[in-house]
Amino acid sequence: MDSPASACSYEELHISNPTTQMSQLTPNVTGSLQARVDEACADQEKGIPGAVVVMVGKDGLEYFAHASGKRGYGSSEPMTLDNIFWIASCTKFITGIACMQLVEQGLLSLDDSAQVETICPELKRVQVLQDDGSLVDKRQGITLRMLLAHTAGFGYSFFNEKLRDYSKPVGYDEFSGSSYDMLQPLVNQPGERWEYGVNIDWAGLLVERVTGLSLNDYFHQNIFEPLDLHNISMFPNASMKSRLAHMNSRAPDGQLSPRDHLLRRPLIVEDARDIACCFNSGGAGCFAKPQEYCQILATLLNDGISPTTNKQILRKATVDLMFENQIPQFPNFAAQEIPPAKADLTNRIAHLYPSATPPGWGLTCMLTGGSTGRSAQTGHWAGLPNLWWWCDRPKGIAGMVCTQILPFADAQVLGLWSDMESLVYKGLDL
Repeated sequence: MDSPASACSYEELHISNPTTQMSQLTPNVTGSLQARVDEACADQEKGIPGAVVVMVGKDGLEYFAHASGKRGYGSSEPMTLDNIFWIASCTKFITGIACMQLVEQGLLSLDDSAQVETICPELKRVQVLQDDGSLVDKRQGITLRMLLAHTAGFGYSFFNEKLRDYSKPVGYDEFSGSSYDMLQPLVNQPGERWEYGVNIDWAGLLVERVTGLSLNDYFHQNIFEPLDLHNISMFPNASMKSRLAHMNSRAPDGQLSPRDHLLRRPLIVEDARDIACCFNSGGAGCFAKPQEYCQILATLLNDGISPTTNKQILRKATVDLMFENQIPQFPNFAAQEIPPAKADLTNRIAHLYPSATPPGWGLTCMLTGGSTGRSAQTGHWAGLPNLWWWCDRPKGIAGMVCTQILPFADAQVLGLWSDMESLVYKGLDL
């Protein structure tokens, strides 16, 4: 998997040459980007309490990196680039990389349902929930490609009212840190519909059972360490926890308030035995410093080779496949409305991402162009507490907007993300 390492680590590169690529943006453009982030965080009652925005090129150097606002609502501490965010579903892309590494090695197959249901026999027995609350047998097996493309049939209880209601009175809590909450029925027959759900958590379980490693250990050994990343993990160390950004909630009238963390268990387990019993969520389990997550994006921009360590984590052909539309049979998938089944966690989503170009879904990310200047096959996705990333391989730029606000699909954060993209593409004349 590796090619010879360069002599320059990620930290050394940024200390010794801190302004190299950022010089490609004029001071006016950099100032406009910074002013837009600061403006978004100016109103500490009804704006964005704190945000970090990072943009990188395929050489791994930063076009822009800026933190603004406070660590959380009511905090006197400024948000900084060193703060740690729960990145939630941004984890899915990392799980996709892990799965595709094992596909390259011949340990997993994208289209062998018998293999998947042998490794995870729970998937052989899972049934399909009907509108009347009854369960029926599934008509075909589940493949890894279905899991990575969200066509295996799983949902999320906070996005699917049928699943939410079926789980009463106990309920499903996909962020409990317990595998119980992954043992849900399907909400669609495998292969018959795109629906966002716990599919990638099951893909992560495949990684664990094939390799004999916890998913977190696999990530560290095969992705984070080769890329020289030290501030990204499913179980934050003491230093990371001391820098954790606070979780916030927005009321319907726009007022912000503090709230307890949603993914609490990985933050409080200390004993090795307790850590071993905590579910490693391939769908939502990682905490990260945004600049380090962007180094993963830069590696994908660079066709699977880290531009800062020169280590290869995926072959170019594999990266190409991850950014190919896997669901051409569902051309209108992005137009389906996603209801706020749990209104404290998500707003209503009328359309996943409006775009003049036809949307697609790759292996763990959405693919769309857009009015900001991005390419038609740009990969992008999000994290529940309103984090958004994009990776535009044709134009060689990727970035991330990070906040910690619930519910999901916050209009102010979406507006900030769109403006950040538009300003940087215009500024780089891409």
